[in-house]
Amino acid sequence: MAHPTEPAVPSPGSEDPPAVALPTLPPGRPLSAGVALLAVAVAVINLLVGGVLTVVALTGHVLGAWPSPEPLTPGLVGAGMLGTAPALFAVARATTWQEARTLVMPLAVVLTGLFAVSLLNTPRLYIGHGGPIVSVLFSLGWLLTLGLLCVAAAVSLAGQALTRSGPAVPRTTPLPGWAKPPLAVLGSSWLGIGTGLLVRPGFWADFVPWHTNRVDAQALGVWALALGVGVLGALAEDDLDRTRAALLSLPCTALAMTVVLAARAPQVDWSSGPGLSLAAMVAGLLAAGASGHFLVRGAAGGRILGNAG
Repeated sequence: MAHPTEPAVPSPGSEDPPAVALPTLPPGRPLSAGVALLAVAVAVINLLVGGVLTVVALTGHVLGAWPSPEPLTPGLVGAGMLGTAPALFAVARATTWQEARTLVMPLAVVLTGLFAVSLLNTPRLYIGHGGPIVSVLFSLGWLLTLGLLCVAAAVSLAGQALTRSGPAVPRTTPLPGWAKPPLAVLGSSWLGIGTGLLVRPGFWADFVPWHTNRVDAQALGVWALALGVGVLGALAEDDLDRTRAALLSLPCTALAMTVVLAARAPQVDWSSGPGLSLAAMVAGLLAAGASGHFLVRGAAGGRILGNAG
């Protein structure tokens, strides 16, 4: 007689282990420690070197890695460094890559662009053709520091790309429709002028409303290109909360540039088309940053009132 099949009794230790729930990643891609450290390092260097370049230019003297016919160009380079320093410190306090990338990408443009310009024009640098010992040492330190920062930027950005990303971060404060066309015009203007100065400095240097040489034109082109990338990047990001650091850099950079331009105003041909365009574009940076902060503050106040209600 066939015996009924008895249910199999699991032997001790044969039970399947309970499923372990994987930890849920926070929204967004976390900001890597490498990018945060890079931002702090560049901010400190910007304060030191940018402050020296700006102060020396304000006194009417020329200090830089290469000879410049006017103190205005190294002064504006220093102003750009000073203006971005507070925003870089703010980037280091960000928690996600989405909050930092609108400023980190222009930073990468400045570092790689200035290093490439310096390498391509090494014979024109003080280290290449000689000069006062202070200028030669400054030129050597400029080249070595840029090279090290470029390597650090490449490593930190590669590490950032490999960082695991959580769920997509929703956009909380999109740009108002009326702000997008002016931002597009402003960003395209800086981007176009920067590209021209960088690629064809011999031609576009004539459109700079003060005396410049080839290296001056290309260095100014790098900074103009980075400003264009930053403004257009903020437009593409379309979220004021994500672009807080970039918004901080715009008015700070515009104010620092205004101080240098005002102090060296006699050297600028303000009646020319390039002079008027420069004034309008610097004012555009200031207006974009100020209006962005106003909109962010208004949106934050509206959310607080909504939560209270």
